[in-house]
Order: sequence, then structure tokens, then C-alpha cells
Amino acid sequence: MNRTLIKGLNSKIGETVKLQGWVHRLRKLGKIAFLILREHSGLVQCVVNTREVDIKGLRLESVVEITGTVVKNDENVEILAENIRLISEVKEELPFEINKKDIEVNLDTILNHRVLSLRHQSLNSIFKIQACLTQGFIEFLKVEGFTQIFTPKIVSEGAEGGTELFELKYFEKKAYLAQSPQFYKQMMVGAGYERVFETAHVYRAEKHNTNRHLNEYVSLDLEMGFIEDEKDIMMLETRLLKSMLHKLKNECADELNTLEAKLPEIGEEIPSIPLPEAIKILNNKYGKELDIDIDPEGEKLIYEHVKKEYGSEFVFLTHYPMEKRPMYTMPADGGLTHSFDLIFRGLEITTGGQRIHNFDMLKKSIESKGLNSEKFSDYLEVFKYGMPPHGGLAIGLERLTAQLIGLGNVREAALFPRDRDRITP
Repeated sequence: MNRTLIKGLNSKIGETVKLQGWVHRLRKLGKIAFLILREHSGLVQCVVNTREVDIKGLRLESVVEITGTVVKNDENVEILAENIRLISEVKEELPFEINKKDIEVNLDTILNHRVLSLRHQSLNSIFKIQACLTQGFIEFLKVEGFTQIFTPKIVSEGAEGGTELFELKYFEKKAYLAQSPQFYKQMMVGAGYERVFETAHVYRAEKHNTNRHLNEYVSLDLEMGFIEDEKDIMMLETRLLKSMLHKLKNECADELNTLEAKLPEIGEEIPSIPLPEAIKILNNKYGKELDIDIDPEGEKLIYEHVKKEYGSEFVFLTHYPMEKRPMYTMPADGGLTHSFDLIFRGLEITTGGQRIHNFDMLKKSIESKGLNSEKFSDYLEVFKYGMPPHGGLAIGLERLTAQLIGLGNVREAALFPRDRDRITP
């Protein structure tokens, strides 16, 4: 007899089936026991006559095989168990309870036992939502004519200017873990693909230890050619996010309900504020003194302002100063740039903008950052032979997931987080 998944039981009323999974809950009432079986497609109650089926020694989280008849019970189905076979026993007490609504231990304990923690329905739901978001990103961009690419994560130079790099020994040479696929995205636009994207890990060796930073995270990157300016990228991201949220609503309703997550609404346009104007708003309205950039508290305050004034949980902040942007960023008037960040519920989840496509301008910009342009010759080569106006963005997947669900720490949205202190499991 082949294994039947719990999600397919409604079509098998009256039939004998074989189920396999974990013992999620077990309650004994005299000669009858109620066993909740869990596997990746759901939960089902199994009714056990203990006079006929032995359950002695069966512990929570044991892996079992149950054979029984599917019956209808009001709006649900359940299994009248005829046989239970222990496949894999539990050797020790669990470090925390899996079958409660909330997992009542601190985050370090959860992450120290990450694989076990994912058996909890709420934590398990986080990464089903994350997978759906990523798939939505891919599906939308393929329809829009983008080609998926896969770029190296071992590189000879950094792509983000001032950001610290993880150095590694590469045989007899010095190399680094990639901060971003930025150079390769641009090169592939110039190679004639015009529109490309990648979903992959990136690495930042910044020595922070906050609830919003990781040293390894998943970046949803895209780059597209033949744009007018950064507004084309912002409009694309608006449609992209709408599509991703629509997919999430349709395909992850159970997971969203489990986490009591409320999805945001996106109108025709996401509000946009130039950074210098945002700084003035923060100064005048909240008494927050800022100079040329915005800090985490400022992101939260400008979100509060936009939510109140425009009813939006998203806001684009545009025209960051050149000194705060990488060397490939297209300059604008007044020392500013054609760049943007997207703030969602008070946290930056996207950085993007228009890139420099002129060879001489790009070479000069690299050198203005105190870098040796000769070290970027492979990157620069394509710009000598005709490069279209282009731009792109990068979305931090863990940050997006955390903000959508309402998690307090981005590590909760990382399957196996890597930060300053954690490199296991």
C-alpha cells in the first residue's frame, strides 16, 4: 500500500490508507486514545482502540506508520487506526515543546536547536511563506522577460565600495566572498540579455550585532536595461511586490493565519519622498537632527509619517547623496544620485537605482572612491563597447519576510542564520 498524504484524505472517505509522520499529540481516555499525526501537508486525528492497538512507550515526536480507515467527523476527517508501527523512536526529552501554540523559549535556544524548532507549526510556516515569496519573485520576472542567472560567490574585488569583505585564501591568491552580484548583473545586461535576475546568498563582514542585520543573507536581485531613470525600477518593484503578495495570499493562507500575519495593501503607486525632504520632515515634525543620511530610528519615524499622511506601509526614499552610494550609482544634481531605498513598516528592505553606463564616467567614479580602476578591468570592459542605460535593485529576503510576518528579529526569518557570533548549526 502506498503512502497517503494528509491533504488528500478528503477524497478517500471509507478507504483504508497508510499514513506516515510524527506523533504531534497523544491523549488517552480509558480504552480510547486520540493521536494527532503530523507531516508536511497537515495534521489529522487518529482514533485508537488501545485494547486492539498497542501504544505503550509511544512518545511525542516518534515517527510512526498508521494504517486505518478514513471517516468523516462533522467538517473534518479522521482515521480509525487499525495498526501503528514505530519507525523511529525518540531517545531523549525535547529541549522545548513542539505542539503548543507558542514556542516558549528564547531565540538563542530556538536557533541552537534549529532543526527541531522547525517542527513547530508557526516556525515551519515562516519558511513556507519565504519560499512562496521567492517563487513569486521568479515567476513575475520571467513573465516580464528576465533571464535567471547564477553568478560567482568567490570574487577578486568587492562591489560595494566601503562595505567590509570576508577575505579567504584562494589557493595562492587572496579572494573574497561576494557582497553582491552587482557587477555581474550589469555585465549580463551589457552582454545582450538586457533583463536579468538572481536569488542567492551574499556576504557582508560588518561587525554589527543588531536585530536587523545578518552577515549572510538571501538577496533577490534584478537588473534591467533601456530605462529612463530610477523611476522605471521603482514602478517595476511596485508591480513586483503586488504580484508576490497576491501569490502569497492565494497559496499561503493557512500559514498566514497560523502566524496571524496581515498583508499590506499596495495602491497604484508607492509614495516617494526625496531623502533631503524626508530629513526636513524628520527635523520639523519629530525634532530629529540628521545630516545627509537616515538612521534606523529615522526610517521608523518616516514610516509613521507616510502611514498617517498617505495610508501606505511602504515609502520610497530617493536621491541619496553620492558619498553614501557605491561607485556605479548614477549621479544627479546637487551631489545627489538617481537611487532609492524602499522602507516597509519602518525598515529598509530594498536598495536600488540607476547605474552609470558611460565608461569614462564610471572609471572616474571608481577612482573618486579611492579605488584603483585597473583592478576592475573585467567589469569595465563591457562599458567600452556600448552599454544601455540601466538600473536595478536588491531585496533582502529575510527582512521582507520578517516585516510581512511581524517578527522582531531578522534572525527568525533566516533558516540557519549567520551573524557575528553564530556559525552553527
